[in-house]
Amino acid sequence: MSATAKNRRPDLLYAQMDSPLGTIMVAGTNSHLLYLDFPLNGKPPASHPSWQHDQPRFASAIMQLNEYFAGERTVFDLNIQLEGSAFNKSVWTALTQIPFGDVITYGELAGRIGQPEGAQAVGNANGQNPLPIIVPCHRVIAAKNNIGGFTGGVEKKQFLLQLEKAKNVQFNLF
Repeated sequence: MSATAKNRRPDLLYAQMDSPLGTIMVAGTNSHLLYLDFPLNGKPPASHPSWQHDQPRFASAIMQLNEYFAGERTVFDLNIQLEGSAFNKSVWTALTQIPFGDVITYGELAGRIGQPEGAQAVGNANGQNPLPIIVPCHRVIAAKNNIGGFTGGVEKKQFLLQLEKAKNVQFNLF
């Protein structure tokens, strides 16, 4: 089990789906989606031992993610719930305002939430985003149009930005 899953609420439902990024796991309650996890270091995401598998419950989320990966969806219409500090939630909410295919820098995002000197804190909040792709933290890049980091792996961020045909991004990974 991933370190992330064992530190999460024990009362959730989950489902898994195949994607171009590998197996993705989504988890949440009967009413809200709370988490989306990627494979890390080649290992598929693991659920909390007490979570219950419920593939039908997440049919809409899986369908919308498949549409996104097929280039047929640019906006998600899902009931999500963001759990975290007030600062993190302000960053994550601001992420949802970045249009499909656009990118902004960590500094620009910090300015948007009223913390113009907070680029590093914004980067840390991005790294804790519980719903990547749906809350599009991959649309935030480093200064000078460098791709920057990504908790799921920089190659996944590059894939997502290329899928969205993001402009003005340097994809120099090495």
